[in-house]
Amino acid sequence: MIEITPLAVSAADLVVGTAPVSGHDVRLSLAPAAARYSLRARDPATLAGVIGRALPARIGDMQGGIACLGPDEYYALLPAGERVPDGAGLPVSVVDVSDRALGFVVEGTGAAAGIATGCPLDLDRFAVGRATRTLFETVEIILLREDTTRFRIEVWRSFAPWLWHALVATIADR
Repeated sequence: MIEITPLAVSAADLVVGTAPVSGHDVRLSLAPAAARYSLRARDPATLAGVIGRALPARIGDMQGGIACLGPDEYYALLPAGERVPDGAGLPVSVVDVSDRALGFVVEGTGAAAGIATGCPLDLDRFAVGRATRTLFETVEIILLREDTTRFRIEVWRSFAPWLWHALVATIADR
């Protein structure tokens, strides 16, 4: 059973840290700025043509900065400032959500165990190059496994301060 990390502060008191936090073989830091796009299309070939990039073929796969999150849903995580054509007039949806989310990097030999304290996924079976929408305690996140000991967590800005402090508490409690 997952335990909810108690935070005895008001939401107004929570802010995302700017300095990395380390402990128990885990390091938490802010991810570099990125361009983020929510991409949707019933026909992946049409969407790939619009954005000029290949799309991952299977749900959960990542390819070239794009994660397939559902049968017609993709999340593009690209270098900051990179623009993607909007596909006006075509049956696709390309929405810039760069200002909606923040990214955190959780890395180190204890990263998977730290994330697992609040995430129901079996991270031992979550391969490098995989991505999924999931939860950390009660907060929806997009989890990407970039390397065996490195994860990126994408979270909506409104939940980012809470998640930052929950992850810091997890690192301190391990």
